[in-house]
Amino acid sequence: MLISTARRLALKIASYGVMHLVVAILVAFAITRDWRLALAVGVVEPFFQTIAYSIHDRIWHRIEHRRMLSGLEEASEAFTARLQIMAPEEQIRAHGHCGHSHALPRSLRQIALKSVTYGVTHFVVAVTVAFALTQEWRTALAIGLIEPLVQTVFFTIHDRAWARIEARRARQAAELASA
Repeated sequence: MLISTARRLALKIASYGVMHLVVAILVAFAITRDWRLALAVGVVEPFFQTIAYSIHDRIWHRIEHRRMLSGLEEASEAFTARLQIMAPEEQIRAHGHCGHSHALPRSLRQIALKSVTYGVTHFVVAVTVAFALTQEWRTALAIGLIEPLVQTVFFTIHDRAWARIEARRARQAAELASA
């Protein structure tokens, strides 16, 4: 189970990285009309964005699932739920009648707030990387403004797709547990 969980997390991060790479190259080329610079931005910027995304995703995971549990209880609950070894009865006790899922947020407000915080983080990283590569503030700001907007749209699509995948897996696990 641990390998399966690690594989899913790695696949989620890898799919984000590939999506980001393609979009970053295309946006950088549209702005600079220079394939070499577009490839440099497209390779370097997604590397740093993927790290930022991983940190952002972990922070949001904690925000979305925080309960009034002690630190030890919370860590234990999250660990066992991620490994999918938490008993269905325990999931119901800890999370109400619907069981437990570490799926992404469901409310429109949470989705919007998560996407906005992602956009701000992305903007800061994009401008910093673009400036380091181009040494031109205008180009860095153009890339930093346009590329994160486009990426935020794709991030939201990516995030919703993974939420559906995680929800489907949680339903399948609950069905297997109740059978």
